[in-house]
Amino acid sequence: MAKVRLLYFASLREATGQDVEVVDSAAPDLATLYAEAAARHALAWPRERLRVAVDGAFAQWDDALRDGSEVAFIPPVSGG
Repeated sequence: MAKVRLLYFASLREATGQDVEVVDSAAPDLATLYAEAAARHALAWPRERLRVAVDGAFAQWDDALRDGSEVAFIPPVSGG
């Protein structure tokens, strides 16, 4: 079991109603961690449209979940 700090940005922050969430998860990888968060908050974004970062660096969805990490889910951002 890993305790991780989840960061939500932009539309994900709006959908969850929070920008930070601390969770305990047995997820083996970041993809499963996002699936848990998506189910918990009914998130509409498919993970293929998102970026994921761990401890301030972009990561891959199949990277292992590490206890104590800060994981950010980042949706596409529009602007000009």
